[in-house]
Amino acid sequence: MQPLIDNARMFGQSPEEFAKLAEGQSPQVLFITCSDSRVVPALITGARPGELFELRTAGNIVPPYASEHPTSEACTIEYAVEVLGVSDIVVCGHSHCGAVGALVRGDDLDAVPAVRDWLCHATPRPQGAVEDPAVAEGVQGHVLTQLLRLRSYPYIDKKLKDGQLTLHAWFYEVHTGAVLAHDPASDAFKGL
Repeated sequence: MQPLIDNARMFGQSPEEFAKLAEGQSPQVLFITCSDSRVVPALITGARPGELFELRTAGNIVPPYASEHPTSEACTIEYAVEVLGVSDIVVCGHSHCGAVGALVRGDDLDAVPAVRDWLCHATPRPQGAVEDPAVAEGVQGHVLTQLLRLRSYPYIDKKLKDGQLTLHAWFYEVHTGAVLAHDPASDAFKGL
């Protein structure tokens, strides 16, 4: 913990670098990814403060759209699209994902009921090679499912049809640092 505290103490030593951030934000991208500590969106993309609007959830799950029972995730997505006017949404899964791995393997999650109940939103259950510790196939399929889920949000569907929004599916390999993007033409994940 101490190295984090030391960095936090030093972080604000040049307030002139941050003064402009007080004027507001206008990120172009909503970056939806897993809460996993090995996935650091700003590090992966090189984004500076104010350039990415982030949503981090266990397993980068986008919950079903339900306006009568909004979730914090749905509120974040709505704010990014309707208020901030992001032009792109990236759903970025990652190798070695504990959440997707548990789903692929069919792990018993009764000891962690909140996790179990949250992962129920990952329907259909991701498929993949149970013996693959990277769960690459499962995660990549899961990311594409989350893009479909985003399309079910009415305001996203409208912006997609109007050409005001683009969706992207990414896969980050924590063991290599490589980022792959889904290519709809070949239906495969390829290097950026």
